[in-house]
Amino acid sequence: MAGRCGLRGALGPGCSSRWPQGWRPTLGPPGARLAHAGAAAQLQQEYDAVVIGAGHNGLVAAAYLQRAGLRTAVLEKRHVLGGAAVTEEIVPGFKFSRASYLLSLLRPQIYADLELQRHGLRVLPRDPYSFTPLLEDRSPPRSLLLGHDMAQTQQQIAQFSQKDAQAYPEYEAFMGRMVLALDPLLDAPPVDTAALGKGSLLQQLRNLLSLKPLLQAGLALGRQLPHYYEVLTAPISKILDHWFESEPLKATLATDAVIGAMASPHSPGSGYVLLHHVMGELEGRRGAWGYVAGGMGALSHAIAQAATARGAHIFAEKAVCHVLLGRAGEAQGVVLQDGTEVRSKLVLSNASPQITFLELIPQEQLPKDFVQRIRQLDTRSPVTKINVAVDRLPSFLAAPNARDGQPLPHHQCSIHLNCEGTQLLHQAFTEAAHGHPSSRPMIELCIPSVLDPGLAPPGCHVVSLFTQYTPSVLAGGRCWDEQARNAYADTVFDCIEDYTPGFKASVIGRDILTPPDLERIFGLPGGNIFHGGMSLDQLYFARPVPSYSGYRSPVPGLYLCGSGAHPGGGVMGAAGRNAAQVAIKDFRHL
Repeated sequence: MAGRCGLRGALGPGCSSRWPQGWRPTLGPPGARLAHAGAAAQLQQEYDAVVIGAGHNGLVAAAYLQRAGLRTAVLEKRHVLGGAAVTEEIVPGFKFSRASYLLSLLRPQIYADLELQRHGLRVLPRDPYSFTPLLEDRSPPRSLLLGHDMAQTQQQIAQFSQKDAQAYPEYEAFMGRMVLALDPLLDAPPVDTAALGKGSLLQQLRNLLSLKPLLQAGLALGRQLPHYYEVLTAPISKILDHWFESEPLKATLATDAVIGAMASPHSPGSGYVLLHHVMGELEGRRGAWGYVAGGMGALSHAIAQAATARGAHIFAEKAVCHVLLGRAGEAQGVVLQDGTEVRSKLVLSNASPQITFLELIPQEQLPKDFVQRIRQLDTRSPVTKINVAVDRLPSFLAAPNARDGQPLPHHQCSIHLNCEGTQLLHQAFTEAAHGHPSSRPMIELCIPSVLDPGLAPPGCHVVSLFTQYTPSVLAGGRCWDEQARNAYADTVFDCIEDYTPGFKASVIGRDILTPPDLERIFGLPGGNIFHGGMSLDQLYFARPVPSYSGYRSPVPGLYLCGSGAHPGGGVMGAAGRNAAQVAIKDFRHL
């Protein structure tokens, strides 16, 4: 068949662990494994700052620390840099963004300050960006295609509801105003309420200045504040029911409210997660998402290059065993698994709060209440990520491929399957809440090789399947063994086959990452892509726990700089940047 790439048999289509003899998965971007440590970088006995973990936040923190003149080292346990933002060749010839797979949330200041374009970052915008094909008894079935051309988007929505088509621009404007109001809160530590009213008059005035982002947000929201408060606290289904009547549109929009969250569209507070996912921008366009050329590892590579260009030392395969503590309980560096001690005045942890405080620090060195709160963090994850190598471009019943087999506009989109209505999403959640993988899971299917052909051999494609809901522990306490993994992946593939017949026959290999796999490989607690739930009780003042939301920890000199800190998950870099700025300020006073 035309368009096939001739690599069938390179990997058995059931198991993620059967490689061709003598072959090892590698990092995608050329040279990325070598550039991180530089030509002659040797691990020193002492630095000003040590960063635990080379996830994107850790790399951002290192770049800012080194930029401020602090001699900085980053220590990563895996053989690749980037944490969840990596490119790995799981099937020979196919380069996957193995965990995170889209870019939007990275803060604009980080692009500029670190000169990421100069260091090789190239982003591929998508327009249109969302495609929802339907299963229905008509030929061809209908579909919903959303893009940045408002008139065309309204025309698409009008297939289902003229009323919704007219309301959509107002809805977009309403959400846009809220994003602009909350945006400044992302780039500063949460207000330290304990410090307000303490210290000298000058210190109190300085502390009051920290209220500025909150006051700015309140003023920007103005009279609409009660309506925006409802968005933050209500189920997203209630918000969408207020604006729209067509189920395909509501379900498509609701996916951003539940993605990565063990929550239903009917769960209170799910509105904030939607807001979190529309807060980004790409090339000046608010809410836009794109692919990174070369996969997400190319982003981590660019940040690492920005750090090493200024003199930072970044090392892979250097696992930290524990944090070194002084007599007064302050952080004084780290100890590696091989026993090597690396001394430093500051330690920043890009690891999760659980790993940082429950594994790397002796429990007796921490307040009991703090330890209890860390243990109680909600880290439930509904996510199973499946990376698939295929030998042809999927052809959807709702939008069949052209005769020449070339990609069509919808192929570059996030393709939403099993999203005919919000009730389907709720049913999928309910099954997982009872310990059973969803029988009709929510599927976000992306084909980045449509815009970045170098990710796959000619005629072939890489397919990213972000699926939910799957519980971390199955009913009856059963674990995710190989049989359970493959059974769930087969369910996902059966669903995809309904929308695009021939998909299963096109599969060359697949990589199945259930919540326990995401925790084991990437250090995501419970498999949670945000390092912890993004519910209101675990945000801002309370992230990771109350009284410790400003990146400092109970251990002097130890800072949290990963997604478990404010403002939370996603490839945003804000936690790394903010934590570095707090640490730099403290360093100046040592």
